[in-house]
Amino acid sequence: MNRVANTGVRGRIGHGHPTCQLRDVLDRVGDKWSVLVLDLLGDGPKRYSELQRTIEGISQRMLTLTLRSLERDGLVTRSVTPTSPPRVDYALTPVGETLSGQVAGLITWAENHRQYVADSRDRYDNS
Repeated sequence: MNRVANTGVRGRIGHGHPTCQLRDVLDRVGDKWSVLVLDLLGDGPKRYSELQRTIEGISQRMLTLTLRSLERDGLVTRSVTPTSPPRVDYALTPVGETLSGQVAGLITWAENHRQYVADSRDRYDNS
């Protein structure tokens, strides 16, 4: 039996339904850019430019979209200091901090097992 069935959710699953809402949250916190942003912000507030410089492969557009989504979900705050040019800093909210700890564990697991996964993919692809 799958986990959704174990939650006691019955009937039609549509927009606004608890299972749909759960999927929306998991989609946000499970995408690769959000995971990396949350992990970096776990060390403290960062400037936009620092995030962009640190996250290899992320475009300016994708970083902006990711930060806006995390802000909308209440996981990140955005602070603008009126200087020239304006200084924009991002930080985790208290709820974002609780998620950052979970994300850090996931990243540690991925770092510790990336060679195993790569070897497994090679064996699978060559069989």
